[in-house]
Amino acid sequence: MGKKRVMLPAEELDLSTVKYEPEVIDAPHITGLTFRLFVKILEAPLIGPAIISNLKKKNGMVELLRSTVIPEPPMFIPEYPPQDPEPGTILLDEDGKPEDRVELALKCLPDYDPAKSWNGDLSQFHYWKIRDYAYAFRSKLVTPSMVAERIITVIEEFSHKKPPAPLLVSFDADEVRKQAVASTKRFEEGKPLSILDGIFMAIKDDIGCHPYIMKGATTWMDETNSNNEDAVCVSRLRNCGVIFVGKANMHELGMGTTGNNPNYGTTRNPHAPERYTGGSSSGPAAIVASGICSAALGTDGGGSIRIPSSLCGVVGMKTTYGRTDVRGSLSDSGTLEIIGPIASSVEDVALVYAAILGPCPMDKNTLKPSPPCLPNFPSHESLSAVALLRLGKYTPWFNDVHSTDISDKCEDILNHLSKAHGCEVEEIVIPELHEMSTAHLVSVGSEILTSLNPDCEDGKGTELNYDSRTNMALFRSFTASDYVAAQCLRRRMMYYHMEIFKKVDVIVTPTTGMTAPKIPPNALKYGETDMKVTGSLMRFIVAANLLGFPAISVPIGYDKQGLPIGLQLMDRPWGEASILRLASVVEELCGSKKRPVSFYDVLKTS
Repeated sequence: MGKKRVMLPAEELDLSTVKYEPEVIDAPHITGLTFRLFVKILEAPLIGPAIISNLKKKNGMVELLRSTVIPEPPMFIPEYPPQDPEPGTILLDEDGKPEDRVELALKCLPDYDPAKSWNGDLSQFHYWKIRDYAYAFRSKLVTPSMVAERIITVIEEFSHKKPPAPLLVSFDADEVRKQAVASTKRFEEGKPLSILDGIFMAIKDDIGCHPYIMKGATTWMDETNSNNEDAVCVSRLRNCGVIFVGKANMHELGMGTTGNNPNYGTTRNPHAPERYTGGSSSGPAAIVASGICSAALGTDGGGSIRIPSSLCGVVGMKTTYGRTDVRGSLSDSGTLEIIGPIASSVEDVALVYAAILGPCPMDKNTLKPSPPCLPNFPSHESLSAVALLRLGKYTPWFNDVHSTDISDKCEDILNHLSKAHGCEVEEIVIPELHEMSTAHLVSVGSEILTSLNPDCEDGKGTELNYDSRTNMALFRSFTASDYVAAQCLRRRMMYYHMEIFKKVDVIVTPTTGMTAPKIPPNALKYGETDMKVTGSLMRFIVAANLLGFPAISVPIGYDKQGLPIGLQLMDRPWGEASILRLASVVEELCGSKKRPVSFYDVLKTS
């Protein structure tokens, strides 16, 4: 009997026969000098490929990719049918000026009440929002230059930590001062560019931001890349008056989910410095959670915005593939990754999103995105739209988490949404979740390999850290037929999800299958490989990347150890307004947040 397996066409699958199988990853956890030796063996001829082949067989990848007939044709880029307009929303002009979009986004928010932020209960922790900074600048309580000096002091303090734990990998105090002086002058003249003028943001090191050279948190990419221009999204923010503090730390080249980086030092979780931030947008999430910046830009090709946002207790949004222009970033030629905002609140994510949205011309022609819009948050029509939402929950998957603290908190929020707002929770079934994870791994790995091959051919591959080299060894084992098989699976998964979205409006899960993992001390120098932790952190993540859907992580509370828990909301294509609206309601239900252990009040006015 042969090993050949034939899948039923997706439309013929009987969902009543689908049984959830918890993911079991068979791979070693290796750190320290042992990890260094393991990578040397992995890169050796004959024995290295044999080890990779054995690991792939143990985890069912060979059977799926080489011995299975997948009846669907490949889908190399997300393809969507036309979508209905979202109710209770205000259209934004993706071809217009970013500052005009931000002004319109401002009108979508509830009225700003200074007393709520400035004269409220001072014993209760809260993050300063973008509108708080704007009020302080306009009321002359403080200037951007004053805030800049406080931020510079904090960043320089981080540079002296032992062992190193930098939030930024590129920083120039004089450059920050120069931007702050220009913003301060605009306020003195009564001519701020937008509500974002004077707002401090960090940019992940795989996104272009003048005057810094983009390195992807490697030790060598600035030798092969002399481009120090703004990415398109960064340019749009600069037109709004944003002040950029520098390039934020990250998991090297985005090839990891913890944020571990032996090159510069590993950014620590502001809620528990002995734990990871999550990755790969580790620096952006941590600098927001620490209160140093109002917002940051990250990239998300496999949860890299949502994972660290969840673990650090902030809000992070992955937009629909093609909604934002990724030109000028290291991910500008892939089919999974986007640039998106991280902030401490949903309203701040909405303001930054309004500034950066707008596809590149090629994506606009091929993907035909629905017009971008934002919910008119306080309107009756918008609140009524929340009550009509049908929330999809795949219970056995939802509950497949390390601690019931996570699933219980997420379940509580669903109950509150039902009782307080009338949302209906519908049970759904999502088939072939393991197959989807494999398709994502092959897709993202192939795209990373294609991007890095020229540098590796020039000998730079050995200058990558050991974690990245382990991933590259796996990625090199994928064949052209593996890639095509993964794209056939992509089409199957698109069919399943679009059928689900005919019955529900939003798919709700925990953001991650675990809260922030501890950093093994011997992983700081050489890194580590721990695919079981990676699997837990990515458990609910990959559909939004493989299929291009919008998704947002919003903090909903803490586990018994005081570590943040995130809830993920994933919508149909181009549904950013719906998830922002629902995330805002969730945020309101959750109330106050816990002050991180590492927090800096850079807006203090007394």
